[in-house]
Amino acid sequence: MSVLLETPRLVLRTVTEDDLDDVVALDNDPLVMRYINGGRPVSREEVRAGALRRLMGPGFWAAEERGTGEWLGWFALEPSAVEGVVELGYRLRRSAWGRGYATEGSGALIDKGFRELGVRRVTAQTMTVNAGSRRVLEKCGLTYVRTFFEQWPEVIDGSEHGDVEYALTREAWSRTRAARSAR
Repeated sequence: MSVLLETPRLVLRTVTEDDLDDVVALDNDPLVMRYINGGRPVSREEVRAGALRRLMGPGFWAAEERGTGEWLGWFALEPSAVEGVVELGYRLRRSAWGRGYATEGSGALIDKGFRELGVRRVTAQTMTVNAGSRRVLEKCGLTYVRTFFEQWPEVIDGSEHGDVEYALTREAWSRTRAARSAR
């Protein structure tokens, strides 16, 4: 197990095969998945061949509660086809919602990306109606870029409102950091 970073309350580490049961449980919680696949259940084999394999790739980390070691979910700074651009993502169990973990983990990864990983731009996407994720992105310094509509294989409640893209550049991040330091 390789630890990427620690925050005051989180440990972010590489995802391993041992995370399968936790990923299966996460991906089978209808409320966790409502903005991803409409809350439809997925089989253990689908998770093993799809989600877990992807999470074990570059840019993904399992999140554990620092004090207890409880598995909370995962975070991502997934590399894109454009060099220096990554997509921020996360998925947390319901028991972790509303406790600031999404903002804490995302913010720490964004800082690491700009400071150490050569990231020039962080992007993120969510459904327009996903107010919770939009709030996290804004707290982390990302700003609204656009609303867009794509054809998805499954119609999800709220998809008629489209998806939104948010972004943060290294320059904007640096200005924000400098302003905070000046206070």
